[in-house]
Amino acid sequence: MYQHLDNKGHPIDLPVGKAVCVGRNYLDHIHELNNEVPEQALLFIKPSTALVPFSGQIAIPTGLGACHNELEIAVLMGDVVRKASPEQAMAAVWGYGLGLDLTLRDVQDKMKAKGQPWERAKAFDGSCPLSGYIAASDVSDPQALAFNLFVNGEQRQQGDAALMIHRIADLISEISHHFTLLPGDVVLTGTPKGVGPLSAGDQLEAEVVNYLQVSAQVVADC
Repeated sequence: MYQHLDNKGHPIDLPVGKAVCVGRNYLDHIHELNNEVPEQALLFIKPSTALVPFSGQIAIPTGLGACHNELEIAVLMGDVVRKASPEQAMAAVWGYGLGLDLTLRDVQDKMKAKGQPWERAKAFDGSCPLSGYIAASDVSDPQALAFNLFVNGEQRQQGDAALMIHRIADLISEISHHFTLLPGDVVLTGTPKGVGPLSAGDQLEAEVVNYLQVSAQVVADC
């Protein structure tokens, strides 16, 4: 069972909710997949059953084509947020961590080509490994957070929250005008370039620079 934890491994007294994810929030990632820049934040949801710890083993589906890594800053909500201003949205944040938006890329490409929703590619069980969270009070400026993903010791993704198209405060505010955010919900803020296929046996290491590090091994979900 998944439980929200702080960056020292202590349980956080919040329920496990949904993850609201933001697509195409870094220009370099938009360009690497030859996508168009959206006019507004591109939003989709992963259910609570997608949330798993970013530790130990991370299972990826088999027989469904490539499963890609998409590492992102994750924001844990500590209070209800509905139709909030950016300032109100930030006041409701519990903390910041890392989320891995696992994506069945071949499945997603087929869905996109048919104009269909992405849930089959994005919302499957275990598709949202999450790290522990740094308390918001310990992060002076979340837009200054830098993060990295290493696969088998080689750097695959390098992110800088300062390069987001939509800033965290604005994202949470905008989301709250469409979906009420509840305590224990998570917002994934988009991934930079460097997405690519994962294979069983891959060793993953991820970090928020100067704040936290996590690691896991990829296994096949047979």
